[in-house]
Amino acid sequence: MEFTQIFGELIIGYFLLLLLTKILGKTQITQITTFDFVSVLVLGELVGNAMYDSKTGIKEITYSILLWGALIFITEFITQKFRKTRQLLEGKPSIVINKGKIDFNELKKNHLDINQLQHLLRSKDVFSLTECAYAILETDGTISVLKKSAFANPTKQDMHLPLDIMSLPISIILDGEIIKENLPRVGWNEEQLLQELQKQNIPSHKDILYAEWREGSPLYVQSYKMN
Repeated sequence: MEFTQIFGELIIGYFLLLLLTKILGKTQITQITTFDFVSVLVLGELVGNAMYDSKTGIKEITYSILLWGALIFITEFITQKFRKTRQLLEGKPSIVINKGKIDFNELKKNHLDINQLQHLLRSKDVFSLTECAYAILETDGTISVLKKSAFANPTKQDMHLPLDIMSLPISIILDGEIIKENLPRVGWNEEQLLQELQKQNIPSHKDILYAEWREGSPLYVQSYKMN
């Protein structure tokens, strides 16, 4: 096979896959369900196998990818419009621990053994089954846990402490470059940012590895050099 043909097929396949991931949405990237995972694998195989098949050209690759992408898009559309189809195509969460008791039937239905359940619980900082009130196996294979009240972390409301206003941290500088699109969210311009840096005796933003703004807090700055 000529290198020019491989080059052309790779370029076309690359842009088609990029286009499909933008159209189909983020669920195809994060592989939320088993169906999403399989669909992504097939898309990759279509390009990979066709690239080394001398009888398959750019037209065949384009047709295959667009057809498979259309099928996925239609499936996603159906699951959004018709709620009853979601269980068939996406599955449903399973309560594997109910009121502190392991539901063996649900474990068996999901092909999950006790050791696997313990592993999933430990990933949620639950090291004993006696600490768990409810555990839900999600459609992506992860587990959501609700601890018993005796083992749950106390909140500020439980301790009658004043509640802080929550604000989203915003990155201002990354790898020595100012993230200009984030400055309006802070209410600053470049000049104001540089003034803030000067207050911390930093002559240039190029010396900064990372800078983060958060409402009610001073500007967090980390330089390339570890102090």
